[in-house]
Amino acid sequence: MIRSKLRMLIATLVFAAGAAGANAATCSNNPAEFPAWLESFKAEAIASGISPRVVQASLSGVTYDPRVIKLDRNQKHFKQPFAVYSARVVSAGRVARGKKLMAQYANALARIEKQFGVPGPILIAIWGMETDFGAGSGNMSTFRSLSTLAFDCRRTDFFQEQLMDALKIVQRGDLAPGDMKGAWAGEIGQTQFMASSYVRFAIDFDGNGHADLRHSPVDVLASTANYLKGYGWQRGGSWEEGSANFNVLRQWNKAEVYAKSAALFADKLVGKQ
Repeated sequence: MIRSKLRMLIATLVFAAGAAGANAATCSNNPAEFPAWLESFKAEAIASGISPRVVQASLSGVTYDPRVIKLDRNQKHFKQPFAVYSARVVSAGRVARGKKLMAQYANALARIEKQFGVPGPILIAIWGMETDFGAGSGNMSTFRSLSTLAFDCRRTDFFQEQLMDALKIVQRGDLAPGDMKGAWAGEIGQTQFMASSYVRFAIDFDGNGHADLRHSPVDVLASTANYLKGYGWQRGGSWEEGSANFNVLRQWNKAEVYAKSAALFADKLVGKQ
């Protein structure tokens, strides 16, 4: 019975995909229209090459989340003065923890720097600032968050791309649908990759066959280095404000206060401050 129902669902979605090629899912600010939009997006995903099984496993039962929209309209933390923001994200306790992790992962960090040219202190700093070294990676459904934001008209094109790439993460076997959890805007893993960055930069550095940014710190650190390298990180260069690498940090997070805090954190890890 289950297989029969699944075959019927696949047939329905594949049929719908034919129409979706000409008519992309249209955004709306009316939550009542979300279910119809989601069905249209499912058809688009299948038409683009995502397995119907992946689509069903990932998007079945997904509902609109008004909390995500509220959070999207109220982002204020990067508007804080540097002294206020940095005091919160570069705390003494976090720096102390970062130094212990520098020692714990010294061998992996050395291999990562050799391959990607990005030094351990900046990777540890980003890891600490993003999720307190994995403790605060988030537990919100990535597919629910991204579907809600893709449906909403404020940044629909960007988030429809993210939602499609989230399906690709499942399709290539990096994470199961149930592991696709993170922050409210769909960021995934211990350094908070958007799905498109996950698809582009996440790598399997621990050798288990999966680029797992939720559970593998080694994959997290190497993938973060790969991201920074991809945006032009210069091996052996400074990360201080005004440097080329500081500008790369601005590609990671466009807020200047974030990049300045990451540089400060890295300085503290190596004893400069």
